[in-house]
Amino acid sequence: MAVLRTEGLTKQFGGLTAVDDVDFELAGGELCSLIGPNGAGKTTFFDLLTGALDPTAGTVEVAVREDTDGERADGGSATGGSVGWIDITDAPPHATAQQGLHRSYQVTNVFPTSTVLENVRIAAQAHGDDSFRAWRNVNGFESYLAEARQVLERVGLGGKADAPAETLSHGEKRQLEVGIALAGDPEVLLLDEPNAGVSSESVDDIIALIEDVATDHAVLLVEHNMDIVMNVSDRIVVLNRGEVIADGPPDAVRDDPAVQEAYLGGYEPGDVGDDTDAEDPGDATEEGDAATDDPAGGGEPG
Repeated sequence: MAVLRTEGLTKQFGGLTAVDDVDFELAGGELCSLIGPNGAGKTTFFDLLTGALDPTAGTVEVAVREDTDGERADGGSATGGSVGWIDITDAPPHATAQQGLHRSYQVTNVFPTSTVLENVRIAAQAHGDDSFRAWRNVNGFESYLAEARQVLERVGLGGKADAPAETLSHGEKRQLEVGIALAGDPEVLLLDEPNAGVSSESVDDIIALIEDVATDHAVLLVEHNMDIVMNVSDRIVVLNRGEVIADGPPDAVRDDPAVQEAYLGGYEPGDVGDDTDAEDPGDATEEGDAATDDPAGGGEPG
């Protein structure tokens, strides 16, 4: 059953169409990878889903269950009643997050001088009922501290709870990013290149973490490492020039001639390099896409 969907989602920047009429659904409990050449519109799509960008056209909706009295229940996990939809097309990022749509970013985004525990506690509080009660002593927020400790154990950082975030290795910071995204128990988790810059020694830890969170969350993953994508995905969606050119199980997508031509370029299992299109100097870079997408320089690479 779908928990997130788009219809006709489009984003234009002047004469450039970065996301072009995309119809998409993500099912509950599904791990779907979004792949494509650099500049294909992947991060722009994430920005549209989470309210960081307003679409030129189309809609974004999240599922919500209704209880037997017709009142809205928490997220999509309530029992009983029918499934309804909430339109979040024009909602700002904090509102989409409150609807259970959380994301991590390509560039590590943590409070470096705060402890690891505080980073997750702040995120948990932001998604709770006390997000504007900044004057209250932090020790009064025991429920959020308890949640943060549970999240840190899950992402493998329980032993680093009291360490400043800036002291973590890059791989550990990526784990913390996932932990921050998990705070508040979202229905949908959007992971934007969680392995970016991670050493080969830490990749297995990140893969295990992605697989673990996918056991009880719907996950949409952007990842360039095709071995990871092929091994962890239930389904793969391929973007090229903002359009969906393939959507299906990993084997079918891998063998699709259009995908081979546009992106995979002869990929075979075991090709662990994380940029399958990096050998083509004519490809637009993710940074170039970001510059085109956001003239002010505020957007994430696409």
